[in-house]
Amino acid sequence: ARAFSVPLQRPADCGAHRYFDSSRLACAPCGAHQRQSAGGSSCVCEPGYRMVSSNDGFSVACEKCPENMSGVTQDGWNCITCPKGLTSNGNCKCPSNEILVERSIDGILLNEALCIHCNGSEQSFSASDASGSRCVRCEKTFIHVSKSCDCNSPNILTGGLCFLPHEGLPPKGVATVRFAQLGITLTSAWFLKNLQSSASACWLYSNLTACQALGNMCVMNMNSLSSSSTDACGLFQYIFVSTARAGVVHSIPYWRNNLPWLYYGDQPGLASQVLEKNHFPTTFSFKGADKDVKLQFIAASFDAAGNFLKWQSLEGGILQLCPDTQTKLDAAYAFGTTYQQSCEISVSKILLDFANPVFYDLFLEYNGGNGQQHLWAVPVLNLNLQYNEKLVNQGSSMNNWLLTRRFFLVDALSGKENDLGKPARVIRIASKITISIRLVSHTQRGTIYPPLVTVTYTDVLVQNPETQSVMVSFSVSYEMNQSEAQIQTDIALGVLGGLAVLWSLLKTAGWKRRTGSSIIDLQTVFKFLLFYAGDLANVFFIITVGTGIYWLVFFKAQQFVSVLLPLPSQEEDFVTYIACAFSLKALQVLHLLVSQLTIDIFFIDWERPKGKVLKAVEGEGVIKSAAAPVSIWRTYFIANEWNEIQTVRKINPLFQVLAVLFFLEVVGFSNLALMDASSSLTRSSESYVAPWSRILRFGVSAALWVAIAILQVIFFAVFYERFFEDKISQFVDLCCVSNISVFLLSHNCFGHYIHGRSVHGHADTNMEEMNMNLKREAENMCSQRGLLPNTDGQTFQISISRKMRLHYDWIHETLTRKRGPARLLDSSANTFEQSTRAYNTMNKFLSSFIDHVHKEMDYIVKDKLLLERILGMEFMEPIEKSIFYNDEGYSFSDVLYYGNETTLLIFDILFFSVVDLASQSFVLAAILTYVQQEIFRFIRNTLGQKNLASKTLVDERFLI
Repeated sequence: ARAFSVPLQRPADCGAHRYFDSSRLACAPCGAHQRQSAGGSSCVCEPGYRMVSSNDGFSVACEKCPENMSGVTQDGWNCITCPKGLTSNGNCKCPSNEILVERSIDGILLNEALCIHCNGSEQSFSASDASGSRCVRCEKTFIHVSKSCDCNSPNILTGGLCFLPHEGLPPKGVATVRFAQLGITLTSAWFLKNLQSSASACWLYSNLTACQALGNMCVMNMNSLSSSSTDACGLFQYIFVSTARAGVVHSIPYWRNNLPWLYYGDQPGLASQVLEKNHFPTTFSFKGADKDVKLQFIAASFDAAGNFLKWQSLEGGILQLCPDTQTKLDAAYAFGTTYQQSCEISVSKILLDFANPVFYDLFLEYNGGNGQQHLWAVPVLNLNLQYNEKLVNQGSSMNNWLLTRRFFLVDALSGKENDLGKPARVIRIASKITISIRLVSHTQRGTIYPPLVTVTYTDVLVQNPETQSVMVSFSVSYEMNQSEAQIQTDIALGVLGGLAVLWSLLKTAGWKRRTGSSIIDLQTVFKFLLFYAGDLANVFFIITVGTGIYWLVFFKAQQFVSVLLPLPSQEEDFVTYIACAFSLKALQVLHLLVSQLTIDIFFIDWERPKGKVLKAVEGEGVIKSAAAPVSIWRTYFIANEWNEIQTVRKINPLFQVLAVLFFLEVVGFSNLALMDASSSLTRSSESYVAPWSRILRFGVSAALWVAIAILQVIFFAVFYERFFEDKISQFVDLCCVSNISVFLLSHNCFGHYIHGRSVHGHADTNMEEMNMNLKREAENMCSQRGLLPNTDGQTFQISISRKMRLHYDWIHETLTRKRGPARLLDSSANTFEQSTRAYNTMNKFLSSFIDHVHKEMDYIVKDKLLLERILGMEFMEPIEKSIFYNDEGYSFSDVLYYGNETTLLIFDILFFSVVDLASQSFVLAAILTYVQQEIFRFIRNTLGQKNLASKTLVDERFLI
């Protein structure tokens, strides 16, 4: 690495007798009697020496001039006599108002230089130019005031102009510039030189350039006004008020003849009139043959001295300080495309690129209809503007704004002190420029209000330009009045929220009926809040999804512009709704899990012993005949199947996540969430990519989630479960084939019953008999499977009496006091026998209950009323007899994932959306959504398995 290393040397490092060799990028010595040139990249002869030869300053030979000709000509090649002295560089000098002549008219070198006086008398009125090389006509104010090129007392000389003492000059100007952010007020060399003269020439002579220069100095002072100051803006206002009779330009009262248009006026409410009273006389559309998607901004540009430069289109990045491609820069003015650009730019680059400030008067060009192009003045909101040393445009309503017209990007001129040739001590940069386009309310033809340019300036104290930097940004935003949409959202939220309260009260009433309690206690209030959390989450979800899809459809599909997307600041309520929906839905999911993990469940085995077997009696040494034992394997098998279907869903969660991610990232639906007018699913890599809209992002992803989920549900319900596998209905069939019924209680006095009693009487058979039984059933050669004779109804919702529940709890308490089979290896025989007796007792009790053995705890079978099905509650209270309601579907899936697909799907959508809104990454959201699905599924499986083993006395080791 050392072999390719070179020392860093700059021209300033070379000193007086060395120059910077650009071919070697290093300093090289000058020859004898030579010194470094002004540019530092060559050598010149020292004073008193002339050049004999020179190779563009790199190979110079010098020769001393004789003593009688000690001066050197301006070109450095000859010696000459200087009668009036020498400059520091060894050249001849002349007094003011005289020009130096070294050669005759035919180019012959004179032996002695001449200093010729410029004739300032009438007819000639000439004076030497700034270089002192020729005579030119003197400034016209000198001629007008003194009839000569001198401005002698009592005339007033200021800024290179001459004025009569009695002409009524404007007040004495204050040549200071205040940099409020830094707390610095300095005397500007530019203002000191030009402020008073520009104001005087503008006031006395209506000099157009002087008036423009005065206006520019006011703009450099942030258009700030003070009732007690005669700074640049004070002088401008003085002249503006004093020239009221001069007339106005284009019938605009704020644009006085000969003066630049700087202000709109300071009347209260004027800003709202300017911005909202008149519509821009052109319509905009996104689609169609007559689409007009370009904003034709054009600016009149001026230099600091007030000279008009040219008309400039903003395309090409005139106002964008950050570098970018031409295509992306021009995208800022595509109508409907929200544009944002920001970067950090070094102070040294700013000083290099913007050494001289340029001032802009911005207009929006449009076709007047008769072929004539017209301009609409674009107002400027300067957030740094001060009125009596107070910021008036920050944190105030539109009625109090003070609008202006002219602005600049960089001012590296007014911050120069004492000497204009030295670098500025302070520079002022337009660090944030925003063009706001506002849509007229209730428009159907793409009508907009006049645009508004908002400018924020940053003051920078220049210390080390190479290391200092400034963050700058440029943006174009589109907005419309969202108050009506907000009111409609609030109304929808209020109405649906009220309905949610009623629905939650009905749920709570139904829950109280199902728990067999009529007392309103703290548990009842807590349950109501849990129900209300879930219902309110659904309300927020419906509103946010509806809002997202509304903006997606109406913004992207519109031809003539009638709606514009909410600004990021206007999306805060929407994001808050999503956060509320997610939080409340998460609470509902946790409540759902707890409810499902605490259900009471028991498998009723209808199988009866076949014959008797000989069995040795332990401890007695004798053999007795006993009933043949019934196999427990069918119960274990049903328990395993129940365990497997606990987390079965109506959709495939992994496919759901992958499909959503595929359509978003691969197909390109994510491009619909960009804040532009395009509805294309693809974007060119060279084109500008607009920022994301959080509302559109949620709308696109939620719409895809819902659409793919609906397609999955249809596919599984219509095709897969009908022709391949329906695990829920197959579980009911398996119960019947296994001769086992399922008795489960999701509430204290409410639950479900799956009637699995075999129509063949036995299920412990060999393969041949099993196939024969299934064949007989298929040929209708046996009774039907239903609980009631000649019916097929196998699933029921049950509402049991209080007496039935107390008896169940009494037996269950004995069953669950010790978990015998789970501790089979280390439990005593008494514990095992006690648990076994309790299990047999429960089995016998429930089977006898189903067979109507207990007349005091009997039940009836009936159909639910339509209103009961709609409300999800029971009107009849089971006081003396329990009630079995015919279940046309499989309502027992309510205690499984399968019956709560809507809740789980909404939770997945909200989880995905919350992660995406926080990270702006669909991929990360998809990954984390799948991870949380697996975590909750694992929790549900693990704890559900433990509850199953605890409530049914099935050894957990047999649940696989």
